[in-house]
Amino acid sequence: MTIRSWLAAATVGLLATGALSAAPASAADAPYKVLVFSKTAGFRHSSIPNGVAAIQALATTNNFTVTATEDAAAFTTANLAQYQSVVFLSTTGDVLNDAQQTAFEAYIRGGGGYVGVHAAADTEYGWPFYGTLVGAWFASHPAIQQATVNVEDRTHPATAHLGATWVRTDEWYNYQSNPRGTAHVLTSLNESSYSGGTMNGDHPITWCKTIDSGRSFYTGLGHTEESYTDTNFTKLLLGAIRYTAKRVDADCSPPAPSGASVYQGEAYSSTGGVQAAGHAPAVGGQTAGYIDNNDWIGFNNVNLSAVKGVTVRASSAGAGGTIEFRAGSTTGPLLGSVAVPNTGGWETFRDVFTPLVSNAATSLYLVFRGTGTSLFDVDQFTLLRNATTRQGEAWSSMSGLQVAAHGSASGGQTAGFIDNNDWAGYTGVNLATVAGVRVKWSSAGTGGTVEFRAGSSTGALLGTLAVTNTGGWDTFQEASIPLATNASTSLYLVFHGGSGSLFDIDEFTLIG
Repeated sequence: MTIRSWLAAATVGLLATGALSAAPASAADAPYKVLVFSKTAGFRHSSIPNGVAAIQALATTNNFTVTATEDAAAFTTANLAQYQSVVFLSTTGDVLNDAQQTAFEAYIRGGGGYVGVHAAADTEYGWPFYGTLVGAWFASHPAIQQATVNVEDRTHPATAHLGATWVRTDEWYNYQSNPRGTAHVLTSLNESSYSGGTMNGDHPITWCKTIDSGRSFYTGLGHTEESYTDTNFTKLLLGAIRYTAKRVDADCSPPAPSGASVYQGEAYSSTGGVQAAGHAPAVGGQTAGYIDNNDWIGFNNVNLSAVKGVTVRASSAGAGGTIEFRAGSTTGPLLGSVAVPNTGGWETFRDVFTPLVSNAATSLYLVFRGTGTSLFDVDQFTLLRNATTRQGEAWSSMSGLQVAAHGSASGGQTAGFIDNNDWAGYTGVNLATVAGVRVKWSSAGTGGTVEFRAGSSTGALLGTLAVTNTGGWDTFQEASIPLATNASTSLYLVFHGGSGSLFDIDEFTLIG
């Protein structure tokens, strides 16, 4: 046998037995850039250089390049535009100023990627958007020890290589809230396998989500220097980077709220003027699009009998407009309406919310109003059937308030004599699936704002409602806003405004 023949035969044999492995799929990715940011304004992890080196090593074989920095001046609109994903590698404390925060939020909402590693959850406590982005903030941790990780999703590119469980040693963070209601959990901790877990047996440690057109991924792993030579962990990091850089797709949608029904906009039963439109960031890749004034879409076999509200995921580079929700036909009873603003682009999606009136009809029509053409696109809407009403004066704790008598208020009383920085707390509240809140108030004063916060009067900000002068203390108005979900079971209403008595709160209704 000639040498050439022998080599050919050997090569065939190796291929037949799988001895020559194919290049990883990630090596075929279109080239992209990743910014690794590791600035610390608090505790500094000794593993940061190991993490930077590990990501740089991944880059050499997976077709991306890395810029590693601790200079927050990198967070400008122009500079961020060149990166497909930004890794916060065990950052701590307040690392970005207001202008840098604004640029980074616009980058994420416009389609950028974020990977948070370990102490990224110990970062930017005073910035509400970052709390939404990372999913949950750090609370505490026990000593470094071995624990069992439960792999809940073995299809995501970050976890597909793992078995059902993963035993490893790390520093296991406890979090201020449970992200499960707002994110897709990939791995969680078996709290019985180690000491010091404080999350009552439901302890997510790795999760992902979408933020408008952007993608977010967080893992609590990565404290130890040894983590960054652990192949299972570095493969997790690679999958996170590829997902957030949009080189691979995955389902990172949170669980649907209890009692909720989700409808895709393009899955209408009938239509007047609307067409399906392709949008990569949309759920399923399509929306109900090309919407002009007086167009409509209808959905059959819809249970409206116990509906309480609706959230709509929409995008617009046009004028925006209004969606009317009607029962039975395009001219049927009006159940509610919601304004859709210009979101900054057709690929930039935002959620809007409104309460709905229940109805016995089994068909729902969305009728679109606005000025001009191409008003907005509707990705999906979620009908919500759970609602809990609390009287303003039925607080569990408060600061500065008094009960005020009003004959026209529900029960004849309100939370009254509200001044700037007063607050009221309510316990036993389910915020895990909340989508929005409707508030009934009155004011002969200057009005102001109501902040909805989880856990304490300085806790995570879920939403803010502006309340106006209603013309008198016995003249009540209602308004609604969307709220972010949270694992806390206590809700605080914090009141802000000018001097004097601002407004009275009759009641509020949590929907979802």
